Amino acid sequence: MNSVAQKLESLLPSSGIVPWEQIEGTRKAQISQAIAPGTTLDCIVSPRTEEELAQVMAYAYQHRWGILPCGSASKLGWGGLVDGVNLVVSTERLNRLIAHAVGDLTVTVEAGMKFAELQKILAQQGQFFALDPAYPKDATVGGIVATAGGGSLRQRYGGVRDMLLGFSFVRSDGQIAKAGGRVVKNVAGYDMMKLFTGSFGTLGIITQVTFRVYPLPEASATVVLTGTAEKIAAATKTLLASALKPTAVDLLSTQIVASLGLGEGIGAIARFQSVSPSVKEQCARWLEVGQHLGLQGVLYSDADEAELWQKLQEQMWASHTEAAIACKIGVLPTAAATILAHLQIHVPSVMCLIHAGSGLGLLRCNGDVVETTAIAFLQQMRSLCESHGGFLTILEAPIFLKQQLDVWGYTGNALDLMQKIKTQFDPENILSPSRFIGGM
Repeated sequence: MNSVAQKLESLLPSSGIVPWEQIEGTRKAQISQAIAPGTTLDCIVSPRTEEELAQVMAYAYQHRWGILPCGSASKLGWGGLVDGVNLVVSTERLNRLIAHAVGDLTVTVEAGMKFAELQKILAQQGQFFALDPAYPKDATVGGIVATAGGGSLRQRYGGVRDMLLGFSFVRSDGQIAKAGGRVVKNVAGYDMMKLFTGSFGTLGIITQVTFRVYPLPEASATVVLTGTAEKIAAATKTLLASALKPTAVDLLSTQIVASLGLGEGIGAIARFQSVSPSVKEQCARWLEVGQHLGLQGVLYSDADEAELWQKLQEQMWASHTEAAIACKIGVLPTAAATILAHLQIHVPSVMCLIHAGSGLGLLRCNGDVVETTAIAFLQQMRSLCESHGGFLTILEAPIFLKQQLDVWGYTGNALDLMQKIKTQFDPENILSPSRFIGGM
């Protein structure tokens, strides 16, 4: 057993330490996609308790070992290539339910609990966690916070930060710290939740999280409109300006529309969830909007609706492949249809989904793009997004591509401030070095 693992044996049971050479299969592939070539990992450590994790972190801090935190590793490849790390620290065994205050609509769980398991627990009490993150079967709640992985439900419920009431974390020096609480109302102060949401494991390792949750809706139905970009943009504008209250409104590229058999052209998918009469009325009104504009409209309910959203999730978050590229994009909401029209003309094989209310979205393409014009395509798309007040961040991509492009593409003026925050939380730069913006 290697030296790092040997030194950690005194802190953890041997079952919590696995040498790198013994890691196989999907887990090894996921980690390999996250680290820079030439980086040699010693082991993976999986503490069972917050106290064990704190001991590992304190020991690593003393020896200046680089650490790559993860949960299930489903999104470990997102962001820049990590360099100079010695071990992976996983929270997958920190997966207990701590408290579920049903009446207060809050739940506290350890960071390694999987999103799917949390939903099962909440469903028993008629509640749910109002997010639809990437890789929902594998994603852990800590990883969702660390990567700010929301989804289509942000139209009604907001993003990850809007769900987060409090959390505990272990600092780079091994000290345990807390922020927020277990109630919806909290004393105002420094917003640690904002700092850690989307920090990609660079500030500390999250151990517990408290979320607000919501009652399961009585009824649900979805309307899909398809047609030209101009008419889809008009229909969406009408919907967002109306008194209707959709829980999700997304614009879909022609490739998604075709692959799901939804019709022809660009699509707009809107989900309505409430009491049954309200859902029926809202669906009927938006179908009428589509009819007036000459758009094709289809109503999905019950099992058909559930299957539709599951297939859409699978389309956008296909299984990890070394050749796939996935990018988070953002544009002004009014420019969403313009972006999709550009793809329809120039790169019809690319899948793209944009949340109509926020302008945030996901762009995904597979091996044929990677092997031909991937760099030029991503540069053009980044320029296009920036010209419409937005950005393009590369999440998943082959290693050679991340070595040649700036993954984050950040052009703002906050780098100095972010570096100061990073230095304050992680002065030795041992947490996920080089993964974040500006090589932090």
